[in-house]
Amino acid sequence: MYECPNCGGNLRFDIPTQSLFCDYCHTQLNPYSYQKDHDAVETSTYDVNIFTCPQCGGEILSTENAATGFCSFCGASTILDSRIAREKRPDYIVPFQITKEDCKKAYGKMMRHAIFAPKELKDPRNVDNFRGIYMPYWVYNITHEGTVQLPAEKSHREGNYIVTDHYNLLCQTDAYYKGLSYDASSSFSDVISENIAPFDVRGMKSFTPSILCGFYADTADVDSDIYLEDAKAIANEQTYSKVKKIPAFQEFSFIYPETNHYMSYALNTECKEAASAMLPVWFLSYRNKDRVAYATVNGQTGKVAADIPVDRRKFLLGSFLLAIPVFLLLNLFFTIRPASTLILSAALALFASIIYFVELSEIHSQETYEHDRGYQSKQGNVKKEAKVKVNLKPHKSMKSKFENIIPYLFLGVFAIQVLMGIFSSGGFSFSKIVMLIVIGGGVLTSLFGFSQFSETTTRGKIPGFLGALISIAAAGMITFLHPVSDLYYYGGAIVSFAGIIFTLLSILKEYNMLTMRKLPQFNRQGGDDRA
Repeated sequence: MYECPNCGGNLRFDIPTQSLFCDYCHTQLNPYSYQKDHDAVETSTYDVNIFTCPQCGGEILSTENAATGFCSFCGASTILDSRIAREKRPDYIVPFQITKEDCKKAYGKMMRHAIFAPKELKDPRNVDNFRGIYMPYWVYNITHEGTVQLPAEKSHREGNYIVTDHYNLLCQTDAYYKGLSYDASSSFSDVISENIAPFDVRGMKSFTPSILCGFYADTADVDSDIYLEDAKAIANEQTYSKVKKIPAFQEFSFIYPETNHYMSYALNTECKEAASAMLPVWFLSYRNKDRVAYATVNGQTGKVAADIPVDRRKFLLGSFLLAIPVFLLLNLFFTIRPASTLILSAALALFASIIYFVELSEIHSQETYEHDRGYQSKQGNVKKEAKVKVNLKPHKSMKSKFENIIPYLFLGVFAIQVLMGIFSSGGFSFSKIVMLIVIGGGVLTSLFGFSQFSETTTRGKIPGFLGALISIAAAGMITFLHPVSDLYYYGGAIVSFAGIIFTLLSILKEYNMLTMRKLPQFNRQGGDDRA
């Protein structure tokens, strides 16, 4: 805790004035001129209180002696355990530029467009829980200097032959990329940090602990080598694109392997500095049972990124109210025959099943932290020079064996319907051909999507895509049987649309799974999913 030299009250970093401020006697101090005695000594560490959530193990740092009684990572209302420690001093810090009120306004502006969001996300009491946290980042400075030699070729025709001439193109480069930043915390999702990027590193200042007064900081636990190749890749791509645009090189075709390893060698890529920095983020968590949603605001630029789930009741009511005028308009201008209704319902079912499987793929990537290299590095599952690819091998239960049979059953139904179309008295009509295409799409979607469904960790008792598959099968069966009475068509359409509604409800459920993450469990003291 930093005390006011005049009255002994707590000092806090005031964002508008960018100074230390005492709320009791209104003293303002330069954060670089006022330091604790041991802070004035040049050391690589500084004193800090570490607060640990007993439920998820998440840790935040603070210069204060007490923390707000809730965890920013799992959203639990709890008393945070605390201990005093000496942490490694970062090289730089970007002070907060966006006040909490500005943060709430930016978040509220975005939420005005989220008409189906749960009311808790817009509740002023919940929005007031935004917490200012300095997130640790690695900031890379990459250079390209010296002579660059790239192989290229140029072809021309001579009679019946195409002659290709090979060249070595030479040029001088002097490129400098400063401030390529990547978060250095395994508890801060790479996806979230990318969504609120970029930070303007021109606002970086030398680190001093006093700027943390009134805020928190996350712990840095990711090695700088994890993102070094990513930073080089961005610099390589930019420089290589500039080299290819040199007027003298326009007539040549470059044949150099465009991999990061070769590009770094050819362009003389060098990392001049990998500095540690604290960058400002306003952080809000919303917990619903065993899931948590995050809202983050860039504390320098005000850019907002948020997980926004959907309230099922609001969505269904809104869909019903929207469907009424749409139905009336379609009824005024279009007349749909029974056979066309079946084809339309089957096509909608196919579209719904595709969306369902795409969502399952996204959920699988999120639940396994496939795109979070910081988290993967702490689990020992990431190579420094390659992207992460997680192999999740689920336990083979009787249920999964049954699921593997379903696509083949559907394939059998498809084969039966083809034979019915061939041997029916009417032969193949246009409607039957369209239906065959839709059924074929359903079969292909099932075969490709079932492997994803068997891997995801969010399976329910009844697979959501079964409604769409039953809808397609029922529509196809009636189309090929070609009954005389329209009642069969309308009955099939009712069954088909019921299956579509079931799949759409499942899509809504999976969407909420996608926008709300599972409770974090860090490899630190504490952590219980049942908390």
